[in-house]
Amino acid sequence: MEGKKKQTPTSSFVAGAIALLFLIIGYEVALFVHKAAVLRIAANRDRPDTVYVYVGDTLASLGMTDSTLSSRGLRPRGSHSIRKNAPHSPAVVAVREKLAPRKVESFRFNPNTVSVEDLQRLGFSQKQAQSIENYRNKGGRFRRPEDFAKSFVVADSVYRRLEKFIDIPRLDINQADSAALLALPGIGPYFAGKIVSYRERLGGYSSVEQLLEIYHFDKAKLDGLRDLIKCPAPVPFGLWTLSEADLSRHPHISRAEAHGIVLYRQHNAPEACTVEGLRKAGVLSEEHAAALSRCLIAPID
Repeated sequence: MEGKKKQTPTSSFVAGAIALLFLIIGYEVALFVHKAAVLRIAANRDRPDTVYVYVGDTLASLGMTDSTLSSRGLRPRGSHSIRKNAPHSPAVVAVREKLAPRKVESFRFNPNTVSVEDLQRLGFSQKQAQSIENYRNKGGRFRRPEDFAKSFVVADSVYRRLEKFIDIPRLDINQADSAALLALPGIGPYFAGKIVSYRERLGGYSSVEQLLEIYHFDKAKLDGLRDLIKCPAPVPFGLWTLSEADLSRHPHISRAEAHGIVLYRQHNAPEACTVEGLRKAGVLSEEHAAALSRCLIAPID
């Protein structure tokens, strides 16, 4: 059997292969030249081109006295040279700024509000800082320091350095509105509204545990956000000064109990006016007395 005839590449194929080879070589050369130029600029960063401006006795004719010349490091007579850096193109300046070592700082910051500029001071690149800003602009929020660590632009080493400086304020449940409460885990519109309305009825929360008095607000839900909220002391509840109508608006005082409280404080000495005294007198039920004891009560005048 006659063997297969050997095929030789066509001239167009050879020309294409040669053109591709030259293209690859040209690309590699361009990369090499660019890298070399960048390295050269970086190497000269601390030794910039210098221009020496020569001056002579004409300084005196410009009204510069000997004392002025001396204060500027120049002798009053003869020729002198003044050293100054030559101007560079914007491309060179950009390369030098990009390669210049940045001073990394560590200071307390809230990742939910820190500016892009301060993020760069903390050691993030401009691109990384802008990525964090974009996340926040889209509604993202860092509830805990470990949430910040989960951001893909926050390296483990950077987080270890900054962890002790992260300062995310706790949410004040005596001041927060429904929108702010919605940012808490497990709090939807229903519970956000209930927290606000119950706070108004209480006259302010005296402890975060009072959230458990809200219907269906259980311990698991409270434990899930306990480290995210705070409860500064509210305005003390005026148990011994409010009118019967105002007393009856409190969630732990019924209409009958409000009437009894008014009568009790009218017929008892100030030292007897306590929540325990109301319980012993049968004015308050055991349940309401226990709940009122957790509230901040204004002292009787």
